[in-house]
Amino acid sequence: MGTLSGTLVDPVQQRVFGATVIWSEETGRITRIVPMDDPPPGFILPGFVDSHVHVESSMLPPAEFGRIAVRHGTLGAVADPHEIANVLGVRGIDWMIEQAKKSPFVFGFGAPSCVPSTPFETSGAELDGLAVTKLLARPEITHLSEVMNVPAVLNRELEIMTKIAAAREAGKPIDGHAPGLIGDALRHYAEAGISTDHECLSLDDAKAKLAAGLFLQIRCGSAALFQESQLYLLMAQANRCMFCSDDKHPDDLLRQHINHIAARAYRKGIPIQAIAQAGCANPVQHYRLPLGLLQEGDTADFQLIERLDTFEPKQVWLRGQCVAKQGVSYLPRLEVKIINRMEAQPIAPADLLVPVPDANATARIINLQEGLLTTTCTVEPAPVKNGQLIPDPEQDLLKIVVVSRYTPHAKPAIGLIRGFGLKRGAIASSVAHDAHSIIAVGTSDVSLAAAINEVILMKGGLAVADSNRKVIASLPLPVAGLIATTSAEVTARHYEDCDSMAKIFGSPLPAPFMTLSFLALPVIPELKMTDRGLFDGTVFKHVPLITNENGKDTV
Repeated sequence: MGTLSGTLVDPVQQRVFGATVIWSEETGRITRIVPMDDPPPGFILPGFVDSHVHVESSMLPPAEFGRIAVRHGTLGAVADPHEIANVLGVRGIDWMIEQAKKSPFVFGFGAPSCVPSTPFETSGAELDGLAVTKLLARPEITHLSEVMNVPAVLNRELEIMTKIAAAREAGKPIDGHAPGLIGDALRHYAEAGISTDHECLSLDDAKAKLAAGLFLQIRCGSAALFQESQLYLLMAQANRCMFCSDDKHPDDLLRQHINHIAARAYRKGIPIQAIAQAGCANPVQHYRLPLGLLQEGDTADFQLIERLDTFEPKQVWLRGQCVAKQGVSYLPRLEVKIINRMEAQPIAPADLLVPVPDANATARIINLQEGLLTTTCTVEPAPVKNGQLIPDPEQDLLKIVVVSRYTPHAKPAIGLIRGFGLKRGAIASSVAHDAHSIIAVGTSDVSLAAAINEVILMKGGLAVADSNRKVIASLPLPVAGLIATTSAEVTARHYEDCDSMAKIFGSPLPAPFMTLSFLALPVIPELKMTDRGLFDGTVFKHVPLITNENGKDTV
């Protein structure tokens, strides 16, 4: 028999009171909750749930993600396996589910709604309406993952509506993804059956989502900026809010998780009942996760917290067993089965040559915008030497290259980018949303080829190469080119090595590899780079890199 006394935070009955929780260690269920007048220090709360996360962003297998997350009081995650599905289809989703079942950590997996995410690049898989319908019939699938194709929903197009109808028929929630959508369009989107949204650009945007009847998923991840003002909405509408990370890099996950949002909310004066409702109860109830909420008869899933200003748990229990104490996880590391698809072949520097016979030619340049995933496009004189397009680090003009991982001996797509800041060397990655081909940015063809080839030889990963073809930092990601097989600690260390070397080579970006990963996502305007070439997101078509002095496209 297990017992724990303290101040119990009950998010179901909205009570905070002194109590002793008694549970059976044999069944893992709470048998009694006994009120007490003078409880010892510490607050007893249910475990946190990340209500929307791409586990692949952590570069960890599901069980390893859970091993680290429990250190922060997280006991469940609502996961969208969109990234691995774009590479391996249903086989990748099956792998995520199989790996997750090896851990007591609770996962609710979604059926990805947008695979491929666009028709403008080479993808590794397609999940049509029939495939998604079959997924939604499975008990391991708890919801339809974020519906990103907003125009298709607004136009009630058959393919996306088939997927939405399948989720409604199965009685499973439908996650949204509608940044900036307002007014009648937002209402029309929600009326299709969408129940949540994690893409709010402002406080007004968040209020509009709530007014439309959506659950607001307040996000604090590694990539997206945290809209802290949204926390005040918990005061009046905690019953319609959840917390999520969306993307969590391995080094960041080692430091904190949902507890970081909870602590910031508490420091803003948000009542602990509201924090527990949004961070614990709402996602469990909305996605019907098998996690206890500190009620008699529930599974014994809870945490003991001494300081609410940090929400760092002293101890964490799952199914009545202590799974973490003082920041140390008791869950074991597990072996990982490798599945992958990497058909790209090594390239030579000569494969990256772009002839420019016109001395007066101009080129379209991708321009980064600080802190944003959107880019701008400028047309400027092309940097040319001996009739070939060259990078010009002095002018912060670098080559950007995408090589399809799905087509052997594919011709590299090449462009120019400003704002990355590298003064020497190159970086490359097989994490490139959403098709996840190989993307690289560099100061010379030699360093670009070296970094790209290292990624290919590793069957996926991150790499940094210097100007002498030497690879000086790397992170192998042998599972789908997205996930490591090493421990979270080792993975995080290698990730930090790659990140640090990119900055030593001159990049001023806070997260160079994160920025690189989104430069292949064509649906985010204005100009992006796919394996088929430059893509203009304002007109939704591929455009040539080189123009002549009269503005006519030539290459």
